[in-house]
Amino acid sequence: MEDENDDVPPPPSISDLIKWISSTASTPQNCIALPGESFSLHSKREMNKMDFMACGTVTVLLLLWFSSANAQSPTPAPAPAPEHVNLTDLLSVAGPFHTFLNYLQSTKVIETFQNQANNTDEGITIFVPRDQAFSSLKKQQSLSNLTQDQLRSLCLFHALPHYYSLSDFRNLSQRNPIPTFAGGPNYALNFTDNAGTIRIDSGWTRTKVTSAVHAADPVAIYETDRVLLPEAIFGTDIPPTPAPAPSPVTDIAPVADGGRSGSGSSSSSPTSAPSSSERISSFGVSAIVGGVLFMLAVC
Repeated sequence: MEDENDDVPPPPSISDLIKWISSTASTPQNCIALPGESFSLHSKREMNKMDFMACGTVTVLLLLWFSSANAQSPTPAPAPAPEHVNLTDLLSVAGPFHTFLNYLQSTKVIETFQNQANNTDEGITIFVPRDQAFSSLKKQQSLSNLTQDQLRSLCLFHALPHYYSLSDFRNLSQRNPIPTFAGGPNYALNFTDNAGTIRIDSGWTRTKVTSAVHAADPVAIYETDRVLLPEAIFGTDIPPTPAPAPSPVTDIAPVADGGRSGSGSSSSSPTSAPSSSERISSFGVSAIVGGVLFMLAVC
């Protein structure tokens, strides 16, 4: 006995359903050729209402499926990468910072700073001395006697491996000392924020931020008026900072008191000469007394 399931055709695929729906457009209204069956105008299979409703339902579902697939919003394009700041170009036109830029280039530190700015999420903060700051260094602070490694450490000492805006230094000053790119406790900096004025202390150098050359994440460049000298290179025997010169005392002229100079008492002051009014009044009194005596003598 043959299995009854052998006569059951497999379920139609999507392509068969599409062909089936297409065939209904050229089939008479009351006839349809199902997938897997041949259609003949002389032998037709009447389509009942249930088949017609099923055909319409499948058609609507397919249309909805195609419309939803086409209506999906395209994947948004990735945001463009931020434009990198070229530190060499920036320091070449700002400043003048030519002396410091030459040290950065000769020691290859400029490549370290550029890589930190371009390829990390931390960013970088650089303190850049003006050319005049190098020419004002004292003899014992001269950089001409430093080795190449010391010069490299000196350049690394002028940067922090993180981006800090000017407003960040208020909180940063509470975490002193702050490590620099040079690393080590003797290559740290101390910061203070006094009403918006950022002061930097390296032990040998006490300076302040004079202006912001560039301050946009991930690169901050601040100008200083002195070179930052680390204790790791110049030692911890730091000469004391000279005390400020006292202000000159100006002589105060004595103030006149009641027409008399000096502060002495009236008993020690010389007697002044009688004024003209005093002389006139004494003469009048004498004349009156003389007249009275004359009248008495006549009488």
